[in-house]
Amino acid sequence: MNRSLKTMTAVAAAAALSIGFVSAGHAATQTKIAFVMGAEADPFFQAMKVGAQAQATASNVNLVWQGDPSHYDVQTEVPIVDSVISQAPDGLVLIPTDPTGLQASSDKAVAAGIQVANVDTHVADLSKVLTFITGDNGDGGAKAADAIAGAIKYTKGKTYQVVVGLTSKTATTNVARLDGFKAQIAKKYPGIKIKDVAYSASNPQTASSNVNNWLTKYPNLSGIFAIDGTNASGAAAALQSKKLVGKVALVGYDAYPANVALLKKGVFTALIAQDPAAEARLAIKTLVAKIVNGKNPAKRDVVIPNVALTKSTSAANLKKYTYVAN
Repeated sequence: MNRSLKTMTAVAAAAALSIGFVSAGHAATQTKIAFVMGAEADPFFQAMKVGAQAQATASNVNLVWQGDPSHYDVQTEVPIVDSVISQAPDGLVLIPTDPTGLQASSDKAVAAGIQVANVDTHVADLSKVLTFITGDNGDGGAKAADAIAGAIKYTKGKTYQVVVGLTSKTATTNVARLDGFKAQIAKKYPGIKIKDVAYSASNPQTASSNVNNWLTKYPNLSGIFAIDGTNASGAAAALQSKKLVGKVALVGYDAYPANVALLKKGVFTALIAQDPAAEARLAIKTLVAKIVNGKNPAKRDVVIPNVALTKSTSAANLKKYTYVAN
Protein backbone atom coordinates (compact mmCIF):
# COMPACT_ATOMS: atom_id res chain seq x y z
CA MET A 1 0.00 0.00 0.00
CA ASN A 2 1.50 3.37 -0.99
CA ARG A 3 1.74 6.35 1.38
CA SER A 4 -1.19 8.15 -0.29
CA LEU A 5 -3.48 5.13 0.04
CA LYS A 6 -2.38 4.57 3.65
CA THR A 7 -3.19 8.18 4.47
CA MET A 8 -6.63 7.98 2.85
CA THR A 9 -7.41 4.74 4.72
CA ALA A 10 -6.36 6.23 8.07
CA VAL A 11 -8.45 9.35 7.48
CA ALA A 12 -11.47 7.23 6.53
CA ALA A 13 -11.05 5.04 9.61
CA ALA A 14 -10.75 8.09 11.85
CA ALA A 15 -13.85 9.61 10.29
CA ALA A 16 -15.80 6.39 10.76
CA LEU A 17 -14.65 6.17 14.37
CA SER A 18 -15.64 9.80 14.91
CA ILE A 19 -19.07 9.19 13.43
CA GLY A 20 -19.43 6.16 15.67
CA PHE A 21 -18.68 8.24 18.75
CA VAL A 22 -21.15 10.92 17.71
CA SER A 23 -23.86 8.35 17.08
CA ALA A 24 -23.23 6.59 20.35
CA GLY A 25 -23.18 9.90 22.21
CA HIS A 26 -26.46 10.93 20.61
CA ALA A 27 -28.08 7.61 21.46
CA ALA A 28 -26.96 7.94 25.05
CA THR A 29 -28.24 11.51 25.42
CA GLN A 30 -30.98 11.69 28.05
CA THR A 31 -34.06 13.84 27.82
CA LYS A 32 -34.08 16.16 30.85
CA ILE A 33 -37.47 16.82 32.44
CA ALA A 34 -38.07 18.92 35.55
CA PHE A 35 -41.07 18.19 37.79
CA VAL A 36 -42.16 21.03 40.10
CA MET A 37 -44.95 21.05 42.67
CA GLY A 38 -45.85 22.63 46.02
CA ALA A 39 -45.32 20.73 49.31
CA GLU A 40 -43.33 17.88 47.76
CA ALA A 41 -43.41 15.82 50.98
CA ASP A 42 -47.20 15.48 50.68
CA PRO A 43 -48.00 11.77 50.16
CA PHE A 44 -49.99 12.67 47.02
CA PHE A 45 -46.88 14.11 45.40
CA GLN A 46 -44.72 11.31 46.75
CA ALA A 47 -47.05 8.81 45.06
CA MET A 48 -46.77 10.92 41.91
CA LYS A 49 -42.98 10.73 42.21
CA VAL A 50 -43.14 6.91 42.11
CA GLY A 51 -44.94 7.05 38.76
CA ALA A 52 -42.68 9.80 37.42
CA GLN A 53 -39.47 7.95 38.32
CA ALA A 54 -40.71 4.67 36.84
CA GLN A 55 -41.60 6.32 33.54
CA ALA A 56 -38.40 8.36 33.54
CA THR A 57 -36.35 5.16 33.80
CA ALA A 58 -38.35 3.51 31.02
CA SER A 59 -38.03 6.56 28.74
CA ASN A 60 -34.33 7.37 29.35
CA VAL A 61 -35.22 10.60 31.13
CA ASN A 62 -33.08 12.54 33.60
CA LEU A 63 -35.78 13.53 36.11
CA VAL A 64 -35.24 16.72 38.14
CA TRP A 65 -37.68 16.64 41.07
CA GLN A 66 -38.17 19.97 42.87
CA GLY A 67 -40.64 21.47 45.33
CA ASP A 68 -40.86 23.22 48.66
CA PRO A 69 -40.53 20.55 51.37
CA SER A 70 -43.85 21.24 53.04
CA HIS A 71 -45.41 24.61 52.19
CA TYR A 72 -48.01 24.77 49.41
CA ASP A 73 -47.84 28.38 48.26
CA VAL A 74 -47.23 30.44 45.14
CA GLN A 75 -44.53 32.50 46.89
CA THR A 76 -42.36 29.44 47.44
CA GLU A 77 -43.10 27.74 44.10
CA VAL A 78 -42.23 30.59 41.72
CA PRO A 79 -38.50 30.80 42.62
CA ILE A 80 -38.21 27.02 42.36
CA VAL A 81 -39.67 27.08 38.85
CA ASP A 82 -37.36 29.93 37.87
CA SER A 83 -34.40 27.93 39.18
CA VAL A 84 -35.22 24.82 37.14
CA ILE A 85 -35.82 26.92 34.01
CA SER A 86 -32.25 28.22 34.39
CA GLN A 87 -31.09 24.57 34.18
CA ALA A 88 -32.53 24.41 30.63
CA PRO A 89 -34.49 21.16 30.81
CA ASP A 90 -36.15 19.81 27.66
CA GLY A 91 -39.48 19.55 29.44
CA LEU A 92 -41.26 20.80 32.55
CA VAL A 93 -44.10 19.16 34.44
CA LEU A 94 -45.66 21.96 36.44
CA ILE A 95 -48.25 21.62 39.22
CA PRO A 96 -49.24 25.26 39.83
CA THR A 97 -50.24 26.23 43.37
CA ASP A 98 -52.06 29.20 41.83
CA PRO A 99 -53.29 29.51 38.21
CA THR A 100 -52.49 33.21 37.88
CA GLY A 101 -49.41 33.29 40.08
CA LEU A 102 -47.61 30.61 38.03
CA GLN A 103 -48.71 31.87 34.61
CA ALA A 104 -45.61 34.01 34.05
CA SER A 105 -43.32 31.11 35.03
CA SER A 106 -45.10 28.76 32.63
CA ASP A 107 -44.87 31.30 29.81
CA LYS A 108 -41.20 31.90 30.61
CA ALA A 109 -40.49 28.18 30.24
CA VAL A 110 -42.29 28.01 26.89
CA ALA A 111 -40.40 31.09 25.65
CA ALA A 112 -37.15 29.32 26.56
CA GLY A 113 -38.09 26.41 24.27
CA ILE A 114 -39.15 24.08 27.09
CA GLN A 115 -42.17 21.83 26.51
CA VAL A 116 -44.60 22.30 29.43
CA ALA A 117 -47.18 19.92 30.87
CA ASN A 118 -49.60 20.80 33.66
CA VAL A 119 -50.61 18.00 36.02
CA ASP A 120 -53.24 18.00 38.76
CA THR A 121 -53.69 21.79 38.71
CA HIS A 122 -53.25 24.22 35.82
CA VAL A 123 -52.30 27.78 34.90
CA ALA A 124 -54.99 30.23 33.87
CA ASP A 125 -54.08 30.19 30.16
CA LEU A 126 -53.41 26.70 28.86
CA SER A 127 -53.01 27.73 25.21
CA LYS A 128 -49.21 27.23 25.21
CA VAL A 129 -49.19 24.11 27.39
CA LEU A 130 -48.65 20.78 25.62
CA THR A 131 -50.97 18.80 27.88
CA PHE A 132 -53.05 19.10 31.05
CA ILE A 133 -53.67 15.90 33.04
CA THR A 134 -55.85 15.77 36.14
CA GLY A 135 -58.41 13.79 38.10
CA ASP A 136 -62.14 14.39 37.71
CA ASN A 137 -62.33 16.91 40.52
CA GLY A 138 -65.88 18.13 39.96
CA ASP A 139 -67.13 14.56 40.06
CA GLY A 140 -65.05 13.94 43.18
CA GLY A 141 -66.80 16.82 44.92
CA ALA A 142 -70.18 15.42 43.89
CA LYS A 143 -69.22 11.98 45.21
CA ALA A 144 -68.24 13.61 48.52
CA ALA A 145 -71.67 15.26 48.80
CA ASP A 146 -73.38 11.92 48.17
CA ALA A 147 -71.20 10.22 50.79
CA ILE A 148 -71.96 12.85 53.46
CA ALA A 149 -75.69 12.76 52.67
CA GLY A 150 -75.68 8.99 53.05
CA ALA A 151 -73.74 9.10 56.31
CA ILE A 152 -76.03 11.65 57.95
CA LYS A 153 -79.12 9.84 56.62
CA TYR A 154 -80.25 12.95 54.80
CA THR A 155 -84.00 13.52 55.07
CA LYS A 156 -85.87 16.05 52.99
CA GLY A 157 -87.18 18.92 55.09
CA LYS A 158 -84.40 18.75 57.68
CA THR A 159 -81.39 21.06 57.94
CA TYR A 160 -77.78 19.92 58.35
CA GLN A 161 -74.58 21.89 58.94
CA VAL A 162 -71.36 21.01 57.13
CA VAL A 163 -67.97 22.68 56.70
CA VAL A 164 -65.18 22.36 54.13
CA GLY A 165 -61.41 22.29 54.64
CA LEU A 166 -59.15 23.22 51.71
CA THR A 167 -55.45 23.76 51.14
CA SER A 168 -55.74 26.71 48.78
CA LYS A 169 -58.35 29.26 47.76
CA THR A 170 -57.08 29.29 44.17
CA ALA A 171 -55.59 25.84 43.34
CA THR A 172 -57.76 24.61 40.48
CA THR A 173 -58.30 21.16 42.00
CA ASN A 174 -59.61 22.65 45.24
CA VAL A 175 -61.89 25.06 43.37
CA ALA A 176 -63.33 22.31 41.14
CA ARG A 177 -63.97 19.95 44.07
CA LEU A 178 -65.73 22.65 46.06
CA ASP A 179 -67.79 23.62 43.01
CA GLY A 180 -68.77 19.99 42.44
CA PHE A 181 -69.69 19.59 46.11
CA LYS A 182 -71.82 22.75 46.09
CA ALA A 183 -73.54 21.83 42.82
CA GLN A 184 -74.50 18.36 44.05
CA ILE A 185 -75.86 19.77 47.32
CA ALA A 186 -77.93 22.35 45.45
CA LYS A 187 -79.25 19.67 43.11
CA LYS A 188 -80.01 16.86 45.54
CA TYR A 189 -79.59 17.96 49.16
CA PRO A 190 -80.88 21.53 49.69
CA GLY A 191 -81.15 20.92 53.44
CA ILE A 192 -77.36 20.70 53.74
CA LYS A 193 -75.91 24.12 54.53
CA ILE A 194 -72.21 24.90 54.12
CA LYS A 195 -71.48 27.00 57.19
CA ASP A 196 -67.81 27.76 56.60
CA VAL A 197 -64.64 27.01 54.62
CA ALA A 198 -61.04 27.29 55.86
CA TYR A 199 -57.57 26.85 54.39
CA SER A 200 -54.51 24.97 55.62
CA ALA A 201 -51.70 25.54 53.03
CA SER A 202 -51.22 21.75 53.03
CA ASN A 203 -50.44 21.66 56.75
CA PRO A 204 -52.34 18.96 58.71
CA GLN A 205 -51.81 20.76 62.01
CA THR A 206 -53.49 23.88 60.63
CA ALA A 207 -56.30 21.71 59.28
CA SER A 208 -56.76 20.11 62.70
CA SER A 209 -56.88 23.54 64.33
CA ASN A 210 -59.52 24.65 61.79
CA VAL A 211 -61.69 21.64 62.66
CA ASN A 212 -61.32 22.23 66.40
CA ASN A 213 -62.49 25.79 65.86
CA TRP A 214 -65.51 24.56 63.90
CA LEU A 215 -66.45 22.02 66.55
CA THR A 216 -66.58 24.82 69.10
CA LYS A 217 -68.42 27.23 66.82
CA TYR A 218 -70.92 24.70 65.43
CA PRO A 219 -71.88 22.20 68.16
CA ASN A 220 -74.52 20.69 65.85
CA LEU A 221 -72.09 20.06 63.01
CA SER A 222 -73.16 17.09 60.86
CA GLY A 223 -70.32 16.67 58.42
CA ILE A 224 -66.89 17.74 57.18
CA PHE A 225 -65.59 17.62 53.62
CA ALA A 226 -61.78 17.62 53.77
CA ILE A 227 -60.98 18.52 50.22
CA ASP A 228 -57.43 17.10 50.04
CA GLY A 229 -55.20 14.67 51.86
CA THR A 230 -53.59 16.96 54.42
CA ASN A 231 -56.95 18.43 55.40
CA ALA A 232 -58.28 14.89 55.70
CA SER A 233 -55.42 13.92 58.03
CA GLY A 234 -55.91 17.02 60.17
CA ALA A 235 -59.69 16.59 60.37
CA ALA A 236 -59.34 12.94 61.36
CA ALA A 237 -56.93 13.85 64.15
CA ALA A 238 -59.33 16.50 65.49
CA LEU A 239 -62.36 14.20 65.49
CA GLN A 240 -60.44 11.45 67.23
CA SER A 241 -59.12 13.81 69.92
CA LYS A 242 -62.65 15.10 70.57
CA LYS A 243 -64.09 11.56 70.54
CA LEU A 244 -66.51 12.53 67.79
CA VAL A 245 -65.79 9.68 65.40
CA GLY A 246 -69.11 8.43 64.06
CA LYS A 247 -70.92 11.52 65.32
CA VAL A 248 -69.61 13.87 62.63
CA ALA A 249 -69.41 12.44 59.11
CA LEU A 250 -65.96 12.91 57.61
CA VAL A 251 -65.35 12.60 53.87
CA GLY A 252 -61.77 13.13 52.79
CA TYR A 253 -59.79 13.33 49.58
CA ASP A 254 -56.70 11.27 48.74
CA ALA A 255 -55.96 7.69 49.75
CA TYR A 256 -52.91 8.26 51.94
CA PRO A 257 -51.94 4.94 53.58
CA ALA A 258 -52.65 6.35 57.06
CA ASN A 259 -56.04 7.66 55.98
CA VAL A 260 -56.99 4.36 54.36
CA ALA A 261 -56.21 2.68 57.69
CA LEU A 262 -58.52 5.18 59.40
CA LEU A 263 -61.20 4.51 56.78
CA LYS A 264 -61.12 0.84 57.76
CA LYS A 265 -61.61 1.87 61.40
CA GLY A 266 -64.60 4.06 60.56
CA VAL A 267 -62.94 7.43 61.20
CA PHE A 268 -63.63 8.38 57.59
CA THR A 269 -67.04 7.88 56.02
CA ALA A 270 -65.40 7.85 52.61
CA LEU A 271 -62.18 8.80 50.81
CA ILE A 272 -62.13 10.09 47.25
CA ALA A 273 -59.08 8.54 45.61
CA GLN A 274 -57.10 9.81 42.63
CA ASP A 275 -54.35 8.08 40.64
CA PRO A 276 -51.35 10.41 41.01
CA ALA A 277 -48.83 7.86 39.70
CA ALA A 278 -50.82 7.43 36.48
CA GLU A 279 -51.01 11.21 36.00
CA ALA A 280 -47.23 11.52 36.38
CA ARG A 281 -46.45 8.60 34.07
CA LEU A 282 -48.65 10.01 31.34
CA ALA A 283 -47.10 13.47 31.67
CA ILE A 284 -43.57 12.09 31.22
CA LYS A 285 -44.62 9.90 28.28
CA THR A 286 -46.39 12.80 26.55
CA LEU A 287 -43.42 15.14 26.94
CA VAL A 288 -40.95 12.52 25.67
CA ALA A 289 -43.11 11.81 22.62
CA LYS A 290 -43.06 15.51 21.76
CA ILE A 291 -39.42 16.22 22.61
CA VAL A 292 -37.91 13.12 20.97
CA ASN A 293 -40.36 12.40 18.14
CA GLY A 294 -42.20 15.67 17.63
CA LYS A 295 -45.50 13.94 18.37
CA ASN A 296 -48.41 15.92 19.83
CA PRO A 297 -50.86 14.20 22.19
CA ALA A 298 -54.16 13.05 20.68
CA LYS A 299 -55.94 15.20 23.29
CA ARG A 300 -54.43 18.06 25.24
CA ASP A 301 -56.75 17.70 28.24
CA VAL A 302 -56.91 14.32 29.97
CA VAL A 303 -59.25 13.63 32.90
CA ILE A 304 -58.68 10.49 34.97
CA PRO A 305 -61.70 9.26 36.99
CA ASN A 306 -61.78 9.45 40.79
CA VAL A 307 -63.04 6.59 42.96
CA ALA A 308 -65.01 6.75 46.22
CA LEU A 309 -63.60 4.33 48.80
CA THR A 310 -65.64 3.25 51.82
CA LYS A 311 -65.29 0.76 54.65
CA SER A 312 -67.12 -1.80 52.49
CA THR A 313 -64.72 -1.42 49.53
CA SER A 314 -62.96 -4.70 48.80
CA ALA A 315 -59.47 -5.23 50.18
CA ALA A 316 -58.18 -5.60 46.62
CA ASN A 317 -59.53 -2.20 45.58
CA LEU A 318 -58.33 -0.52 48.77
CA LYS A 319 -54.84 -1.82 48.01
CA LYS A 320 -55.12 -0.78 44.36
CA TYR A 321 -56.02 2.83 45.11
CA THR A 322 -53.87 3.44 48.22
CA TYR A 323 -51.07 5.85 47.33
CA VAL A 324 -47.64 4.25 47.31
CA ALA A 325 -45.04 6.54 48.87
CA ASN A 326 -41.58 7.03 47.39
